Amino acid sequence: MATPSAAPAQDYPAKPIRTIVSVSAGGIGDLFMRVLGEELHKRWGQPVVVENRPGGSMNIGARACAEAPPDGYTICMLPGEPLIYGKHLYKALPFDPERDFEPITTLFLLTQVLVVNTSLSVNGLDELAVLSKARAGTLSYTVPGLSLALFMEDYKRRSGADLVRVPFKGGGDAVNGLLSGATPVAFFGLGNVIEYLRGGQVKGLVVDGEQRSPLFAQVPTLHEIGHRGDHTPGFFGLVAPAGTSQAVIGRIRDEVARIAGEPAFMDRHLVQRGLQPVLNRPDEFSALLRRNREAAARIVKASNVQPQ
Repeated sequence: MATPSAAPAQDYPAKPIRTIVSVSAGGIGDLFMRVLGEELHKRWGQPVVVENRPGGSMNIGARACAEAPPDGYTICMLPGEPLIYGKHLYKALPFDPERDFEPITTLFLLTQVLVVNTSLSVNGLDELAVLSKARAGTLSYTVPGLSLALFMEDYKRRSGADLVRVPFKGGGDAVNGLLSGATPVAFFGLGNVIEYLRGGQVKGLVVDGEQRSPLFAQVPTLHEIGHRGDHTPGFFGLVAPAGTSQAVIGRIRDEVARIAGEPAFMDRHLVQRGLQPVLNRPDEFSALLRRNREAAARIVKASNVQPQ
């Protein structure tokens, strides 16, 4: 017998839905969830309320999700980092990445781009290394997660570049640091900087995708510049607290796939923002998580990073 708090799929949703987003307002994940939520509201007649819970290497939002009631009225938009790297980086987490979430769908893969503030006047990684050595200890960079941080540290070792990593709570804060010149080097989602690349405030040096972005075909890939190490792609996915009804999970996934799969929505909110749509089934999302966790284990081992 269903509990009173459970959400029967045929009646779902019967009240507002809370969406926990583990990045700050203004970041690419936050913006996408808000437009998706508006479309869900139109179709379901219930508001989708976005709750930003940034910080803590995105573990704050993941914990809030894991601790929410599994009644179908809390869904969560999480990036890959807390779902695949957490158990390798922390001795103790307040949630279990493998057991505390029900996968719904991978929304999209992020094309991530290494950009510099144009005030640096560099056109490639070699020039960036030369400049950073000339200005030792004064140039900083930011990245959203370990995989890209390891690339940057490997780049520093190979080139002798002198760059200091600076963490930010979310994409919006990181972009402000990039544009102000306070943190003039950044490697994060293309969607965060498209307008600034087009406007000339920042310059792209390399992207992490398997192929060049159709939006900025002049920017080479990591593979093209010789990087051969393990790499986990950036992504955002929808999950729910463990124990949420599979019927409700299926209904959410199918509705999201219908909305995001519409050509006009997909072009405007995904393709033109440098995002690669995925919209897979829950079982396919689970398989993607397993593959990336295996790669993450190799990356962390190679980095000699010790759990905190």
